[in-house]
Amino acid sequence: MTCGHCVAAVTEELTALEGVQAVDVDLVAGGVSPVTVTAERELSPSEVQEAVEEAGYSIA
Repeated sequence: MTCGHCVAAVTEELTALEGVQAVDVDLVAGGVSPVTVTAERELSPSEVQEAVEEAGYSIA
């Protein structure tokens, strides 16, 4: 991710998952940007990956 638009796209897709309460992205422009998701249920790795990929990014 390189900008606020990137953060917004990933946040939007992850927030759309059922049970997600908050998404926090630590933007590292041009590097690996850590993302923390707070949810009221356990999210499967595949559903998180699908949401991130839908936003146009990949999980490192």
